[in-house]
Amino acid sequence: MNRNLIRVVTLLAAVLTVGSVAASCGSEGAATTKAAFVYVGPVGDAGWTWAHDQGRLAAEAATGVETAFVESVPEGGADFADSVRQFIDDGYDIIIGTSFGYMDDMVALADEHPDIVFEHISGYMSNDTNFGNSFGRMYEPRYLSGMVAGSATTSNRIGYVAAFPIPEVIRGINAFTLGVRATNPEATVEVVWTSTWFDPVVEGDSAQALLDKGIDVIAMHQDSPAVGEKAQAAGARWVSYNSDMSAFAPDAFLTAPVWNWGPRYIEIIEAARAGTYKPTPDGYWGSMADGVVDLAPIADDVDAAVVAAVEARRAEIVAGTFHVFGGPINDQDGYEAVAAGETLDDGALLGMEFFVEGVIGSAGS
Repeated sequence: MNRNLIRVVTLLAAVLTVGSVAASCGSEGAATTKAAFVYVGPVGDAGWTWAHDQGRLAAEAATGVETAFVESVPEGGADFADSVRQFIDDGYDIIIGTSFGYMDDMVALADEHPDIVFEHISGYMSNDTNFGNSFGRMYEPRYLSGMVAGSATTSNRIGYVAAFPIPEVIRGINAFTLGVRATNPEATVEVVWTSTWFDPVVEGDSAQALLDKGIDVIAMHQDSPAVGEKAQAAGARWVSYNSDMSAFAPDAFLTAPVWNWGPRYIEIIEAARAGTYKPTPDGYWGSMADGVVDLAPIADDVDAAVVAAVEARRAEIVAGTFHVFGGPINDQDGYEAVAAGETLDDGALLGMEFFVEGVIGSAGS
């Protein structure tokens, strides 16, 4: 199916869903609680923002609370704060900001509006009253997707198109690489930075630069399917991110680490409506066991033995008997980063600034 047609169908479905839900809202509780979402990209990106909007729609349907959103709001500058203040003026008492770069503005706005609930996605700051943060342990399905990618390469050269060198992205690259080398110890993962979350042209050009080097499997921390489209055109394979993007490049698609924000958004909205909202100490970090993060279906042509190994490792992750960042792990220069028998704690994961062995590229630029 044509990519633009898919986006149109998706957006029409979202509009129809909002319309039907809004028509059914009428309870007293729903009338006094309204949730607004601020997105860094367009809802039609098929990736990060699309996944958040699916969560918004699920929460609206489950709670009956009125929701609204504004899309493509840049990080930094006055646009974010202006959007939030407009929502507050319009009676919205829950504000959810969905990008790392919104954090400092949300800290200030939460202090300025103590009666409004603020929830920041992917950050690390909070207070004791009205400002919390939520994220997911995406490194768990990243590892599993790496296992699939490692089994699929014949060149032992895998590429990774990534947005910014922040701990969230570095952590994902490392988890993916550890998974790659679990099934293919000889494979390497070469990283290229784009300095953008969503720019299909830049994402595609960066992917092409890797493919031109002879890389035959490519992964990404980006928001559009452009990397997959370049991979398919080159006859390579692809691991997408955020959602199951298989429809955009079906011949290239292997699998994807995906988000499911609905349950968490329902939790936040219901707590705010009941007057029981309280930021989670140290933030909420959902896992595969919680269902906030998951792995998309694996392509039919992946070897059955690999699929079985992925499923077995998945079960261990969910049960808590396997930890992605359990030692021994070396850094990319071959020095011990995590000793045998040790596991990185959440503080080390949230501040990760080094690459593991097998990654080609710099974690600092």
